[in-house]
Amino acid sequence: MDTCFIDTNVWLYAFIESQDQDKSISAKAVIQGNYKIVVSSQIINEVSVNLIKKAKFEEASIQQLIESFYTKYQVVEVGRTELLKASELRSRHQFSYWDSLIVSCALLAGASVLFSEDMNTSLMVESRVKIVNPFSGATPPTPGESK
Repeated sequence: MDTCFIDTNVWLYAFIESQDQDKSISAKAVIQGNYKIVVSSQIINEVSVNLIKKAKFEEASIQQLIESFYTKYQVVEVGRTELLKASELRSRHQFSYWDSLIVSCALLAGASVLFSEDMNTSLMVESRVKIVNPFSGATPPTPGESK
C-alpha cells in the first residue's frame, strides 16, 4: 500500500461539504482511497483553526478530530529534522515556507504522493514524492503506480 500525505485544503473540502460539492467528493475519495495516510502536526493545526473559523467547530469536536488524526493516521511531529529539510527544499525548489515544511514531512515519512491543490502539480520531488492536485480533473495515481 502506497503512503500519501494529504495537505490541509483536501481535509477541509472533505469536512466542510458546503464549500464546493465536486471538491468535497474528490477530497473524500482521496481520504477513503487505498493509501496509508500521513499528516503532520502542522496540518492538524491548520485544519483545526480553519474548522473553528469557517465551520464554527466547538472545542469538543476539535478534540475528537485531533484524537482521530492520531488514531487513524501516521502523524509526523514537526521538529528539527523536518525544519532543516524544509530549509534545504526552499533553497532548491523555491517553495513557500509552509509548503516546504509539508513537502519535508511527506518526504521524511516516505510518502510517494502528496495531495495538494496549492503546489505545482505533477512535480516530482527528490524522485520520491509526486505532488498531485486531486481537484485538477486528472485521475489521481493508482496506488502502486504513483512513481
